[in-house]
Amino acid sequence: MVSFKGAQFPKDVILYAVFFYVRYGVSYRDLEEIMEERGVDVDHATLNRWVIRYSPAIAVEAKSKKRTTNGSWRMDETYIKVKGEWVYLYRAVDSIGDTLDFMLSEKRDEEAATQFFKQAINNNGFPDKVVMDKSGANYAGLVNINLLLIIAGFTTMIDICQVKYLNNIVEQDHRFIKKITKPMMGFKAFYSAQATLDGIETAHMIRKKQLSEENIPAYKQFIALAG
Repeated sequence: MVSFKGAQFPKDVILYAVFFYVRYGVSYRDLEEIMEERGVDVDHATLNRWVIRYSPAIAVEAKSKKRTTNGSWRMDETYIKVKGEWVYLYRAVDSIGDTLDFMLSEKRDEEAATQFFKQAINNNGFPDKVVMDKSGANYAGLVNINLLLIIAGFTTMIDICQVKYLNNIVEQDHRFIKKITKPMMGFKAFYSAQATLDGIETAHMIRKKQLSEENIPAYKQFIALAG
């Protein structure tokens, strides 16, 4: 359960504002006006603090409650600008496009890829196959995972498939994330980028009905994740 101890506004008001920001890609000043039109007087700096404070915990809940994904993964990374520099958002979806996991990294190398695969496997279990592009770093990261399996005594390895056109599903899925981040004009700090992307990815999972097949409004699903 997400703690709202010390909050000056009701939980539902806070989470509605956070959801609106991470789902629709508005600026904080635009969101300030939107909330004012709904009778809530809150400044843009406070809205920013809400997104950074609450999005990570809600994302953890979303990852634990999403529907079961399949064992055929598609993995890739895209670019996000932080303090005027490009950083890397590692992402994976399954063969039907459901989000598996995501991780922001300052580096795009073997170590980062290995860390991402460990995180994704911890949250989803071992895949049967991972499809990726020709990235040597991503390939090396998954080879590291297979070596760990060998050391642990497993006889079945993860199949590595480096065929770019088979990876189109995750590359297309990047577009939604980029669409939301574009109006934000980059991030001023890595931690704020990471927290905001947690919220964006959670809203995207809700949009893909990974948390509920029922016709429940998306913002209510987002609020429910806070407990």
